[in-house]
Amino acid sequence: MGTVVLYKSMSLDGVVAGPDVCAEHAMGRGGMRLHEWMFTDRPDPRDKEVVAAMNASVGAVVLGKRTFDVGLPHWEDTPYPVPTFVPTREARDELVMKSASFTFVTDGIDAALKAAQEAAGDKDVVVMGARTGRRFLRDGLLDELQINLVPVVLGAGTRLFDDLGHIELERTDVIASEEVTHLRFRVVN
Repeated sequence: MGTVVLYKSMSLDGVVAGPDVCAEHAMGRGGMRLHEWMFTDRPDPRDKEVVAAMNASVGAVVLGKRTFDVGLPHWEDTPYPVPTFVPTREARDELVMKSASFTFVTDGIDAALKAAQEAAGDKDVVVMGARTGRRFLRDGLLDELQINLVPVVLGAGTRLFDDLGHIELERTDVIASEEVTHLRFRVVN
């Protein structure tokens, strides 16, 4: 079984999405600045290596409902070409996309994680969405956390670590480029 990992691009002040997240601004106002390092036409080789490793490791995704709602119109597909599970209170039929499908799980995040782990096999389960990521951290369901720290202060927006309490992390990797510092941690339970 692979690891359960949360990848988040974050500002220096802990913001992972700017204020006013909505369908028009899926990353909130100013939030796309956190992902520019991935979408530049001249990427740093170190950043390309990090993205390639992330993409190669993913076997399934657990995606928060809010992230699904605001992300789908922009992605027009699953965020990775793997089975994607959305914990939600709303029963809904599977949504088949060109790369994979979204499965809506109404039995809670534990059931969504179990389904994702079965689908992923030996590969990783990636958790997406700030609220869902916080929940996984709070409930002790996350094995690893990768913060892609962007040298900007957004000042407002969604913070990843609000209201979590004490969580111990062990740093396992650091890769720095001019645009972003990639910090990998193991969650110490």
